Amino acid sequence: MKRYKLLSMALAAVVALAGCRKLDVDVESRYTPGNFPTNSASYAAAIGSVYAQLANSKSGDATYFMNGTGFSYATDYWMLQELCTDEAIIPARDGNWDDGGKYRFLHLHTWTGNLPFVISSWQWGFGGINITNNAMNLAKGLPEGTSRNTAVAELKTMRSLFYFFMMDSYGNVPILDAYPVPSPPETKPRKEVFAFIENTLKAALPDLPAKVDGSTYGRATKWMAYALLEKMYLNAEYYTGTPRYTDAVAMADSILTNAPYTLDADYSSIFKPENGPQIKETIFAIPYDANLIPGCHFTRFGLHPFLKAKFDLPDGFGPSIALSTIADFYAFFNQPNDVRNNTWLAGKQTNKDGSPNIVRTSTKTLDASYAGPDQPIDWEVTITPEMKLKPGGEGKLDVGNDLLAQLKGVRSIKFYPDKNINTSTRFQNNDVPVFRLADVLMMKAEAILRGAVPTTVKGELQTADVLVNKIRSRAGTTPVAGITLDDLLVERAREFAWEGWRRNDLIRFGKFEGKWGFKAQDNDVFRRVFPIPEIELALNPKLLRNPGY
Repeated sequence: MKRYKLLSMALAAVVALAGCRKLDVDVESRYTPGNFPTNSASYAAAIGSVYAQLANSKSGDATYFMNGTGFSYATDYWMLQELCTDEAIIPARDGNWDDGGKYRFLHLHTWTGNLPFVISSWQWGFGGINITNNAMNLAKGLPEGTSRNTAVAELKTMRSLFYFFMMDSYGNVPILDAYPVPSPPETKPRKEVFAFIENTLKAALPDLPAKVDGSTYGRATKWMAYALLEKMYLNAEYYTGTPRYTDAVAMADSILTNAPYTLDADYSSIFKPENGPQIKETIFAIPYDANLIPGCHFTRFGLHPFLKAKFDLPDGFGPSIALSTIADFYAFFNQPNDVRNNTWLAGKQTNKDGSPNIVRTSTKTLDASYAGPDQPIDWEVTITPEMKLKPGGEGKLDVGNDLLAQLKGVRSIKFYPDKNINTSTRFQNNDVPVFRLADVLMMKAEAILRGAVPTTVKGELQTADVLVNKIRSRAGTTPVAGITLDDLLVERAREFAWEGWRRNDLIRFGKFEGKWGFKAQDNDVFRRVFPIPEIELALNPKLLRNPGY
């Protein structure tokens, strides 16, 4: 099943359209309405460009495979969403990983419109919107009928997904519903963008496929549209000022009543390198392949070289040790027998056979502050949740780069280390879920806690407790009774850590301005949206700067 999916996506990468910088720049494509083949197989190849853009904006560029550069949902956009929260952090280590402050500014909430991740995510998202609009032009060249209607609906849904990411991240953004863009577009209010996405999805729903199998894995379906609408309605009070919690429950029930998804018994399998259409709770995922669909980099960024043998990683693979989480977030993983606790590495580390992981080093290599004579030492590899800055390291959030410092910060292995990782580019094979059944259940629970009425699905009255306990039961931990909104936010942290939703959650719960890690409490509510990139403002005078920036 995985190989079938990879071959399909590899074909998609071959025909990937180029991304754009200006919103009205032409999208380069070998396909035009004049030469586009009017059959379903050729159309499937052409729309692969949309999915290739979602995975990585340069996946069709030969230099990408050599240099490992490009904008990726699983790197650039992910870091924009996660490094500004308590869920993930990249501190400097003796100057390494400061990179002009681009990670530090996200953690401290001091970013500007020149932040590289702000720019690359905008270009990635609007590149995807333009590519989809161009593909929609081509789809209209298909013969009239069901195939054409389904193709247009699929593209409308994918454009809506890109638009959701842009609306959620940047707030007031232009609405582009045609390609080429007829004139420099102007900024539209977020409420208008919300309505555009909602109406587009509703119009697409009747023609979207309901089938759930390898042929629809990683593609837009009826269930993916319902999940996206549920996410929008859950956030509608923040986005538009009007609560839509009853609508969120209705979207959840459309899935829970009619779709074939079930919670996978093995939580870890959802994120392993072998994940794919056999995972029964994934509603929509972004497929990745270490060699053919680049962009997934979790092991490269977070794992220490001392742990390679434990996970059967090849000798030629060089991890970067940079990415971790903070102690306060890791403290949420405290429930008895909860399998989600096992997605983190902390404390004394063991080898694959369970024996202590001991390395031969020296006293000063281990601890740069050691004042005695340097001498050999056997050290048991230990990951410490706490992060203490080295003397003088406050300005750059520098924890140092001796062995003790390299292993500061809990490491995630949720997207499990891949023994078949590409040693040259350091990409791995793990697909990244965007929507899964667990989120449908948790969003419904939250909507009920916020005022929606519990509903009965397949003979079961689904209260917030019932819904959350489905998740906790799968995790192997104790049930809850009388769950509150604050409890539910913590439960979302446990279930969806590092899946790209933490910023969205913290904003909805009014906690994005809180204190964590090295970030102080602040009142900068304007940072709930990112700034329109300065380069885009310079290119298009019709774009309006977001308030506060």
